[in-house]
Amino acid sequence: MLKLRKRMYITISCLLLLFTMWGTPVSANAARDRTEVLQEIDEYMNRTMKANHIKAASLAIANNDEVFYAKGYGTFADGQSVTGDTPFPIASLSKSFTALAVLQLAEKGMIDLDATYASYFPELSPQDPRVLDITIRHLLNQTSGLNDKVNPDMTRNPQFQSLNETNRLLTKVQLAHNPGTAYSYHNPNYVLLANLVESVSGEFFSDYLKKHIFEPLGMNHTFSITTTQQIHDNKTIPLGHYLSLGRSIGQSEPLWFIDGPAGIVSTAEDMSLWMLAQYHGSLLSPALMKQYHKPGAIGPYGMGWLADQDESGGRTISHSGIFWTYKSEEIVYLDDQMGIAVMFNSGLSAFVNYSAFIDGIANIMRGEKPTISFLNGRNMETIMIALILATLIWGVHAYFRIRRRNKRLTFSKLILITVGRLIPVLVLLSLSPLVTFIGGGRVLPWFGIWTTLSSPIIWLVVWSLVNFLHLACYYYIYVENKKNGYA
Repeated sequence: MLKLRKRMYITISCLLLLFTMWGTPVSANAARDRTEVLQEIDEYMNRTMKANHIKAASLAIANNDEVFYAKGYGTFADGQSVTGDTPFPIASLSKSFTALAVLQLAEKGMIDLDATYASYFPELSPQDPRVLDITIRHLLNQTSGLNDKVNPDMTRNPQFQSLNETNRLLTKVQLAHNPGTAYSYHNPNYVLLANLVESVSGEFFSDYLKKHIFEPLGMNHTFSITTTQQIHDNKTIPLGHYLSLGRSIGQSEPLWFIDGPAGIVSTAEDMSLWMLAQYHGSLLSPALMKQYHKPGAIGPYGMGWLADQDESGGRTISHSGIFWTYKSEEIVYLDDQMGIAVMFNSGLSAFVNYSAFIDGIANIMRGEKPTISFLNGRNMETIMIALILATLIWGVHAYFRIRRRNKRLTFSKLILITVGRLIPVLVLLSLSPLVTFIGGGRVLPWFGIWTTLSSPIIWLVVWSLVNFLHLACYYYIYVENKKNGYA
């Protein structure tokens, strides 16, 4: 009996030891040395920026009760290092600040979320009576009935200069759909909300944000601007860039009115405080905070956030920000109490997956290995350069081949050849509606299409020019054949 009991003790001890060994990796990940984690993050950021030709970036990580990491990467054009206190435009990440301002005023009883926007501006006299049915909640949820097709945003000319001009957009517009029935991401919804905050509070919108949001959170290096011209005028902000044929090209952001939807400039340090406030803040009552982080009635877009769940089922709120020469990404894992934001001095590009930066950092924070996709800016730009060179080589080869043949070139064949050789031209002419379709109805200016698709556009232009040369050769042969009685 004693031997049996001894064997049982040994067996149980071995099992406990085995379970302990199985659990060791998890415990080790949870208690990893902070220096090791930060080093891994730095290596990942530097490697991924290099793979995407990004010159400067700023990273903010909030974790539990602390600012876990706030650091800048890269340099200014003059070689000055980017730091955690370097300001970057955060673009559409600004919408969650505007939404918070509206909810603060709602908590004070100064705004009713389900009241109509027009009830706060009785002087409005829109041609489309449905405008009078747009509520504050519709604007927050991007379900107002406005979209880029019926109401120009980035393509508006001239752009607005101040918020008090913005109600004019409601005078002649014909809504794309009835308010509350369809989702259309549209920046002017948040321009109108900023105008509402300014009107109801009696404070300039930028002053309201500073007094009631930035200062209470200790975001002392964050400020709000009205137009992108102010980005260019502020030399403390790194110059923006876009990607073309493997090169990062410095470019000032074109003029665009951004007060409300995209006008905030912030730092990594301050954005860490902002994300901490999402699960530890006291800027709203718990009931309104819950509304603030909920999806809308139509789709995941709520109040300045996309509300969703991660793979483990935890609640997340996120947003991306897009300029043509700047980009930003942000996600807050509410249940895990972790937030990650990254700001870049390069803009929207067809070949750069900016959200992958967030995924990689999240993996490192969870003790997992991040990956760098083959489909990064450097590799895709290399492929585009190879494609352009291949098109030129094919063009020269095809030119001499065309000159050596085709005594039997008929008019019907010439028409078919012409249609085929016009394909790249037709693609170029279709880029604007094609990008609008892919972008969910967003109408981009040609500058934005160029910066987003610079290398593919160059390839299409080269292909088009080669084809025009070929067509000229074909038509010359056809005319000559006709003279000689072959056609």
